[in-house]
Amino acid sequence: MKNLFDISGKVALVTGGSRGIGEMIATGFVANGVKTYISSRKAEVCDATAARLSEQGECISIPADLSTSEGIASLVAEINQRESQLDILVNNAGAAWGAPIEEFPESGWDKVMDINVKSPFFLTQALLPLLEKAASAADPARIIMIGSIDGLNVNSMPTFSYGPSKAAVHHLARTFAAHFAERHITANAIAPGPFPSQMMAHTLETMGDKIRAGVPLHRIGEAGDMAGTAIYLCSKAASYVTGVVIPVDGGITGCKSTL
Repeated sequence: MKNLFDISGKVALVTGGSRGIGEMIATGFVANGVKTYISSRKAEVCDATAARLSEQGECISIPADLSTSEGIASLVAEINQRESQLDILVNNAGAAWGAPIEEFPESGWDKVMDINVKSPFFLTQALLPLLEKAASAADPARIIMIGSIDGLNVNSMPTFSYGPSKAAVHHLARTFAAHFAERHITANAIAPGPFPSQMMAHTLETMGDKIRAGVPLHRIGEAGDMAGTAIYLCSKAASYVTGVVIPVDGGITGCKSTL
């Protein structure tokens, strides 16, 4: 029981790991002894984040555009070249699009669905052999899908493809869990509520007080809230947990609050 939450010595990949929720999770991993690869589309940002996190432990930048099959292939090839197994995959890279219903473009719909749902499926497919090599009945390999409370509740903002894409992410986690259980790989989803990130920056700036008032715990999420949930899911404490969606939202979902 003493080492129930120890994840040191594991190898992880966090997509979208250069900022926001991905960076929060990567920071927690690195600080707790996980060799952590981060990937994002902007090389300079990814490199800078990895350099900063490397002051606490081991963090390696592998920039890649996961919206394309070529970008996925290049990331997978790099990981395969560097590692013989992968203990943890965090599918966090995502996108959003907002526009009035009358003006919502097909390109915006497709971009969100492709990056949020299609890309993590094919990245997971390609990394499955490395995950299987790390997996055992006593200590499964872990897949964490980053969804959103917008995939559980209906957001009033005109981001018509975002919520449905995150609902699909949640169900994809359950589907992975069902299909990978015999391979000793768990798959779970985290559904964040309001957290400081580039995606949420404008919303928090313009509606921050209203959002805080609508959160039962009356605050915005912090880095430790997200890192702690991811660490739990990757530790011995959660080795018997698979196919679940965990809202990390200050009670918005569980308390039936509305923003």
